[in-house]
Amino acid sequence: MTLLPDPTVPRLRAGVRLTHDPARGELALLPERVVVLNDTAAAVLTHCDGTRDVGRIVRRLAEEYEGVSTEDVCELLRRLAERRVVDLDG
Repeated sequence: MTLLPDPTVPRLRAGVRLTHDPARGELALLPERVVVLNDTAAAVLTHCDGTRDVGRIVRRLAEEYEGVSTEDVCELLRRLAERRVVDLDG
């Protein structure tokens, strides 16, 4: 597994919103259709505001959760970019 180029500054793509889904009581993405997020993806995406690079996101997540790895965060961001949920500027 390879890391993303430094500095990669992820942000939600235009038209994608991270919102609370009251019916499910979870965070969800609203592009063309609702995408319900697992806890890990939701935690990462809450920090993807276009101002924080991946290193800063990982450090912030590590303050909240145990076992956060840069490789796992990069892999998740790659998958989300493939699904056209996030842009990776880097």
